[in-house]
Amino acid sequence: MIEANDRLRLGIPKGSLQETTKKLFRLAGYDLRIAGRSYYPDIDDAEIQCILIRPQEMARYVEQGILDGAITGLDWILETGADVKELANLHAPWPNYGVVRWVMAAKEESAFNDVKDLDGKRIATEAVGMTTRFLSDHGVRADVEFSWGATEVKPPILADAIVDVSETGSSLRANNLKILHVVLESTPRFIANHDALNDDWKRSKIERLLMMLNGAIAAATRVTLSMNVPRKSLQGVVKLLPALSTPTVSTLADENWVDVTTVVEEKQVRELVPALHLAGARGIIELPINKIIE
Repeated sequence: MIEANDRLRLGIPKGSLQETTKKLFRLAGYDLRIAGRSYYPDIDDAEIQCILIRPQEMARYVEQGILDGAITGLDWILETGADVKELANLHAPWPNYGVVRWVMAAKEESAFNDVKDLDGKRIATEAVGMTTRFLSDHGVRADVEFSWGATEVKPPILADAIVDVSETGSSLRANNLKILHVVLESTPRFIANHDALNDDWKRSKIERLLMMLNGAIAAATRVTLSMNVPRKSLQGVVKLLPALSTPTVSTLADENWVDVTTVVEEKQVRELVPALHLAGARGIIELPINKIIE
């Protein structure tokens, strides 16, 4: 039986990152199950205990050693100023795992066009620390107020400007707001507690987990292409392949033909396959990839 001290305590982000984190773990080979109102997800690894926590609080709990490791956004690591070790950028082409921008914005018709125009003004934001540091870096003093939500509706009556998250800019446009500055670009990160990394068993467990998570992300935009190629056409076909590594070439029963297998970006396939066929490749097969361990 595994004792509590022999388990890796892992923070899983609740909210917008939750479903994509669950998908990431599935692709990495873990069955992460988040049921109903429970804050303790099940995972098919007896050496890991998961706790569901909002990203805003995650770095603080990792710093304190309550969690050994966790996934949260760069924005909340910087906002809390927590002393944690960042081990991986988990940027991936999935919802909420891409780049999010924290922007400073004001009404389109306002006289504010630069951060320096906000000296002495009122700014609403959920990220008070981040905003205060940004203003300080630009030599601006303003009244920064914590916003409990619906931040984009506050200018011009409740605030002169805001600092808020924007992925597509649609909410800003809907509320007739203009961007004055990009304060920060953030992506999900894997962080760890310093003491946990000094523990040989926990460090090894984290490293193995990250190998699988990073492998799943590396495979997210890539596919395998396999094809039969006449030997006489091999050089021309290989020149067309933007391979992750040197393509694998295998002999076939017919000595005049070879099998060529390689990994390519999925977005290249629609242009690449017709060119390969024109160069002599036949029986071209596209296969998905679950993980790439580099």
